Amino acid sequence: MSSYSPSETAERSGFSIDTLRYYEKIGLLAGIARNASGRRVFSDDDLAWLGLLRCLRETGMPIAEMLRYSELARSRGDTVQERLELLQAHDRRVEEQIATLREQQKHIKWKIGLYRDTVCDAASA
Repeated sequence: MSSYSPSETAERSGFSIDTLRYYEKIGLLAGIARNASGRRVFSDDDLAWLGLLRCLRETGMPIAEMLRYSELARSRGDTVQERLELLQAHDRRVEEQIATLREQQKHIKWKIGLYRDTVCDAASA
């Protein structure tokens, strides 16, 4: 398994080093290994986890829900149902956001059409 320095991890994950520190501090990143000099060393599994966190964050999941999901994923009990429900609720919110964006995009496209017509009318005059 590969290991990565914080700067390599930041580059590969797209998170800043400060965000990686913050995520570790609040518990979104747990069990990060340390080398002999005490510096954090990230694994492929850590990068995969960061990929999921990026997905959740970029789709608008609040940090509190990300923390809850993280706690559930690390727990030893059977939490699959609760994780499923949490992700399904988030997915519904994402679907609603997409629908809202599509409606807003229609308005933008309508306005673009008006401007194109204005530009075309001015060019032909």
